[in-house]
Amino acid sequence: AAVRVLVLQAAWALAGGQVRYSVPEEAKAGTVVGRLAQDLGLEAGEAEARRLRLVAQGRRASVEVSGASGALLVSSRLDREELCAKSAPCALRLEVLVERPLRVFHVELEVTDINDNAPIFPAARKNLSIAELTTLPGSRFPLEGASDADIGANAQLSYTLSPSEYFSLDLQKSHEGNIEPELVLTKSLDRETIPVHRLVLTASDGGRPSLTGTMELVISVLDVNDNMPQFNQSVYKVQLPESAAVGMLVTRVNATDADEGINSEVTYAVTNFIPPSGRDVISVNPNTGEIHLTGALDFEEVNIFDFRIKAIDQGTPPLSGHCKVVLEVLDVNDNAPEVWVTSLSVPVAEDASVGTVVALLSVSDRDSGENGRVRCWVWPASPFGLEATFAGSYSLVLREALDRERVSEYEVEVRAEDGGAPALRAHRGLRVPVSDVNDNAPAFAQAVYTVLARENNAAGAELARLWARDPDEAGNGRVSYSVWEGGVAAASSSDVISVNPDTGEIHLTGALDFEEVSIFDFRIEARDHGTPSLSRHCSVELEVLDVNDNAPEV
Repeated sequence: AAVRVLVLQAAWALAGGQVRYSVPEEAKAGTVVGRLAQDLGLEAGEAEARRLRLVAQGRRASVEVSGASGALLVSSRLDREELCAKSAPCALRLEVLVERPLRVFHVELEVTDINDNAPIFPAARKNLSIAELTTLPGSRFPLEGASDADIGANAQLSYTLSPSEYFSLDLQKSHEGNIEPELVLTKSLDRETIPVHRLVLTASDGGRPSLTGTMELVISVLDVNDNMPQFNQSVYKVQLPESAAVGMLVTRVNATDADEGINSEVTYAVTNFIPPSGRDVISVNPNTGEIHLTGALDFEEVNIFDFRIKAIDQGTPPLSGHCKVVLEVLDVNDNAPEVWVTSLSVPVAEDASVGTVVALLSVSDRDSGENGRVRCWVWPASPFGLEATFAGSYSLVLREALDRERVSEYEVEVRAEDGGAPALRAHRGLRVPVSDVNDNAPAFAQAVYTVLARENNAAGAELARLWARDPDEAGNGRVSYSVWEGGVAAASSSDVISVNPDTGEIHLTGALDFEEVSIFDFRIEARDHGTPSLSRHCSVELEVLDVNDNAPEV
């Protein structure tokens, strides 16, 4: 199948190491989002050689990197509404790694909206009861508006009403910027002429082409009770912390009715919830108008609720008045920071240069403001430190030179603390082993060894045993011994002594004659098996002791 390529806009900020792309939602799998390898400055074939790849995050990214071309491709369905709901812009923050050397890049992918959601009313039908004659022209009846899951122009709704000589439509703009339709009576009703009016309310969004949704309005014309309840406020505004206890009183609404007797007795009900999840948050006492909290609040999920309260009298037919309750949820510090290790490069060679990246970490806090502002540090004090690479991203880097012979492994803890009061904390432990390099030569305990041996000693006798210490590991610390051919009298050394390369034992290989040579001076070399190998030397003075092996001569 042919690969579908979109013309997308990419911005490459070299100083910040960040690439930005945009792609419309519902783009087909295989769509090329951008030439990632090229935008990161990689040569042809380098993306595959250096293992250009995305770092796995907590949620599915729906994009992938082509191993061959280094292009960023759509891998699965992108639904902006599922990813970001009403948030705009809808930006996915991705981390991209390349190896040799290890480096992280940050990619911001904006998923743009398309008009793929039609407006939806809360119900397909709304029933209204309006009294004849006593309901004056100009009376208004709030209608439940439609919602559209899209954003921007695609979610900007307009409303139209089917033609009627009795009713018109008026659109009010709330302080939150929402368009709220209201049905306006333009001519007094006569139940005996028309007992029921059926109208269609149509909501159209601003997409191209526009999508629409409808709701049928069934208006029953009734008699008698000619005064509707009136609230003492049109809008009730309440603020509650998200930690508010279930069952607490939110507010109390109050409506009065100018009628007498049963026609003035009012009950209350909630008629509209924005968002719909508000149904699980509050309830209203039908007799007192007290509104109580029935569900837990979560600022990170919804920070404002909009409710419509209806006051209904007990007349026949009943009449109703309406008010709005706006509940603003205030953030509290109820989310601790979270620390993830996205990449770990261990062990670290003890000759690694200062600035070497050991690990990549991601830190986040779901709270907002100071409650969501996180500071991070390394504990306890160690040769490692944190460097911020992007919002919420850090590199654990080497700040001081390492010495495996002094410390062979570090237990590092990355700690995070938010700015709330009281502050919440999190930590993530890392084990960083240090690998050995051959940076220590073998060392003898003495620079000069003196060995005594009687003349005429038997060949093969052990004269001494030398030992050199090398603190390195494995082959870097394994030592072999030999007579150093660069020493004095090296040419004849093999005629007198030999050295066991593994144990350092010095054995006699030839006869000693005090009368010919009374002192021998040898240089012994200790060499490790590192690459390159290191060596040290010591001197061995062999003193020959005289025995009475010569008769007097006359």
